Amino acid sequence: MVRFSDRANNIQPTGVRRMFDMAGDDAVQFGLGEPDFQPPEIAIKAFTRAMEDGKNKYTTTAGLPALRQKIAETWHHLSPSLDESNVCMTMSGTNALLDVFLALLNPGDEILLPEPYFPLYPTDAVICGGNPILYPCLFQNGFVPTIKDLENLVNENTVAILYNFPSNPTGGNVTSDQRDELVDFAQKNDLWIVTDEVYDRIVYDTEHVSFLGAGYDKVIMINSFSKTFAMTGWRIGYILSENDEAMGHITKMQYYVTACSNDAMQYAVLEAMENASDYPAQMCEEFKARRDLICDRLNAMPGVSCHVPTGAFYVFPKVEVPGMNSEEIAMALLKGGVLCSPGSAFGEAGEGHLRFAYTIGREDISRGMDRVENILANLRGD
Repeated sequence: MVRFSDRANNIQPTGVRRMFDMAGDDAVQFGLGEPDFQPPEIAIKAFTRAMEDGKNKYTTTAGLPALRQKIAETWHHLSPSLDESNVCMTMSGTNALLDVFLALLNPGDEILLPEPYFPLYPTDAVICGGNPILYPCLFQNGFVPTIKDLENLVNENTVAILYNFPSNPTGGNVTSDQRDELVDFAQKNDLWIVTDEVYDRIVYDTEHVSFLGAGYDKVIMINSFSKTFAMTGWRIGYILSENDEAMGHITKMQYYVTACSNDAMQYAVLEAMENASDYPAQMCEEFKARRDLICDRLNAMPGVSCHVPTGAFYVFPKVEVPGMNSEEIAMALLKGGVLCSPGSAFGEAGEGHLRFAYTIGREDISRGMDRVENILANLRGD
């Protein structure tokens, strides 16, 4: 008899990936959140040069000291005391998430997670023995939780709360006042804050509001270069915290998960940070133009209501077709040549929504929105 763990048996592929795997080559791709840019050319050359120079070995678990110091310095405006000891390099932000959950969660511990959510959040919590408790981030509140929604969810088993701003899948974001309220809530209840800020360099019309340096010493940041420098396939991210004890335990977890990050790649990322620091802003300018285009198109369609995001590169509109749920609508769009993600792939609170990633060119966005408009009209019988 073949036997597998309950963990493996109970975990299912995400709805996002399932839709992606069904898409044809001619589908307009609003599915995966992957920038259509390449990494900066100087970073690619630095990667090659580092390998040619013999940088193909193990590094320390925490990573290249010069890179960690450079990362710390980028956050000195919020926390001037940060140095390389406050940073641990990881093989992607998803690796970082697993490290943090492994360090914080005992069996039966509860962690508060946003819903709609990035699909790995609740599953990673379960893998680590924790119990994910979902809090609502609703359309009518700009996809930001209210303290009232959070207060009734805390009990003696609650050890942490995760915030994700700018948000995947909603594009929602926080103001400084909202951030302060959420920090006060965590501090009042003595909760760790896990703050996923991988979209911190893709922010529109305002400045990024971080949970770092907000006057609370139990904050752990997860970040990544996947979106910052269009390095999704490089799989490199980091964990940062002002809390030395937390960093010690997290670095231990990193050793047992992947031992260390890629040697040559770390030199390439350092090169990008030092000599292509304007690259994220250039991408962000283009993403903003795409955001404006797709939001204008969606909000002009009957039965569609689209919140205009101030961060990330996703829109999460309400889409109403009588008698159809979000997966059925997404499947109808897929059959018509448009790949998007059903809101239900991001939790029950996502039902009634669709997620579109505007990580394709403006011409393709227009072509895709033409198809969406026609398909929705046919579904409604207009």
